[in-house]
Amino acid sequence: MAHVELDIATPLSPERVIGALTDFSQRRPEIWPGLHPSLYEVRSVGDTWAEVKEGSQAPGMTVWAIEHYDWSVPDTVTWTVKESNFSAPGSSVSAQVRPGSGGGSRIHVTWNRTGVGFKGRMIVGMIKLSGGKPVAASIKAGLDKMRESEQQPQSGK
Repeated sequence: MAHVELDIATPLSPERVIGALTDFSQRRPEIWPGLHPSLYEVRSVGDTWAEVKEGSQAPGMTVWAIEHYDWSVPDTVTWTVKESNFSAPGSSVSAQVRPGSGGGSRIHVTWNRTGVGFKGRMIVGMIKLSGGKPVAASIKAGLDKMRESEQQPQSGK
């Protein structure tokens, strides 16, 4: 299993970050631009958990996973693979969200994935060798998009 840990800073509050990570509305692919809308499907949602199918598309490649999200531990969201075309069941990602020292949030991401098949091993290997840069870039893109949408003037007010 490949293991990567990384930290991400954002001006968004911890509540907004946790809210974005656990937003399983139809807006999720808008919040997280790496998710392809055609691969997004909410299977079930509870008070502190959700089961969701989500994935990404790139030229010549589609990856998807059915993930079990759990946010029962305060300040932490963990998503664990149940089924996937690139990652072994039991693989997981965890985001621990704390207040930043100067405001905003500091997110500590723990990424543990085992690739399945040639494509999965290539993806997991690339993420491991890069120190998680694609994971960090994906999370930052979603948080930046959320921040930009909050800063846009609201019409009709």
